[in-house]
Amino acid sequence: MTDQPKVLIAAKMSPDAETILRDRGVAVDVITGLDPADMFETLGAYDGLLIRSSTMVDAAALDAANGLQLIGRAGIGVDNVDVGVATARGVVVMNTSFGNVVTAAEHAIAMMMALARQIPSADRSMRDGKWEKSRFVGMELAGKTLGLVGCGNIGSIVAT
Repeated sequence: MTDQPKVLIAAKMSPDAETILRDRGVAVDVITGLDPADMFETLGAYDGLLIRSSTMVDAAALDAANGLQLIGRAGIGVDNVDVGVATARGVVVMNTSFGNVVTAAEHAIAMMMALARQIPSADRSMRDGKWEKSRFVGMELAGKTLGLVGCGNIGSIVAT
């Protein structure tokens, strides 16, 4: 490893990621859209790799990444990374589990409201050229009780 760690951002993400790393003395290359063969050739030059869900990091990728020390996944899961192989090779795998929890909670609430008011069905009906106003009255949420199954990061925000 050189004096300055080198990170490859291999997926489209906020420009803030690059700025944050550079501000902390990290050399950053942003190369998105690499096919697996090109990524295998490229990975050997980096200490860290930042990805999203569409980038797969399997044993073959890790074989090519002999200097890799960290894989950061912008998002909640790490199911696109062979964590077992990475761990066996001393590569730390981490995610940003709180990165989009407010967005996900707001989306869940929006979907509940859309379903309660029958917005998807009414939209489809309108797109089909119908005007079925009385069919899509929906229900008011006032006075209703919402039950949550699970109050993890997202569920807790929905509850709040």
